[in-house]
Amino acid sequence: MQNFASRLLLQSCGTLPQSLARTNARPRILFRVKSTQATAATPASTGTELNWVEYLEIRRRRRQWQTIFTIPCSMIGFLGGSFYFGSLQTDPLKPIMGIDPMMFYGGCTLLCMGAGYVVGPSIGSAVWRISNRNSLAIIDARDREFYKHVAKNRVDAALQSATNPVPDYYGEKIGSLRQYRQWLRDQAKYRRKAVLPEE
Repeated sequence: MQNFASRLLLQSCGTLPQSLARTNARPRILFRVKSTQATAATPASTGTELNWVEYLEIRRRRRQWQTIFTIPCSMIGFLGGSFYFGSLQTDPLKPIMGIDPMMFYGGCTLLCMGAGYVVGPSIGSAVWRISNRNSLAIIDARDREFYKHVAKNRVDAALQSATNPVPDYYGEKIGSLRQYRQWLRDQAKYRRKAVLPEE
C-alpha cells in the first residue's frame, strides 16, 4: 500500500517526499549504537582506576620480581668472574698491586658477584615493566601519587644520624595497607625521638 501511494505521489509531484523515501530505507539505530558504545566505555574508564590495595599488591609483586632476579644475577656474576679470573695465567711470585694474585683474583670474583647483586633488581624491574606494559601509565601515575605521600609523611633527613638512620626513608618495603600504617607509625616514633629530648 505504501509503495502504491509513493508511486502515485511520484507521478503527481515528480519527486518522492523525503519522509516517504526514508520509510523504505533500512532503519538506522544511531542513538542505540551511541548509547551502547557509551555504556560499554564506562566500565573500561572505571576499570582504569587503581585503588590503593591493588596498587600496593602490584608494588609488592614488583619488589618480588626484583628480589628473584637478584639471585641468578649474583650467581652469573660469581660464575663469570670465577671462570674469567680462573683462566688467567698468573705467577704466584709476582704480586698484583702489592697483593697475592690468588687473593686479588678472588676479590675480583667477589666484586663480579656484587655487581650482579646490584644489577639484578634493575633487570627484574625492567622485565616486570615489559610484562605489565599495558597498565604502566596507570601504575606510574599511582607511583607518583604514592611518592608524594611518602615525601610528605617521612621524617626530615636532617634529623638522622649515621648510627640512627630514618627507617625505610623511601618507603620501599611498603607492600600493603598494614605495612603502610606501620611505616607511618615508625616515622612518627622516630620524629618524636629525634625532636623531643629524652627524659
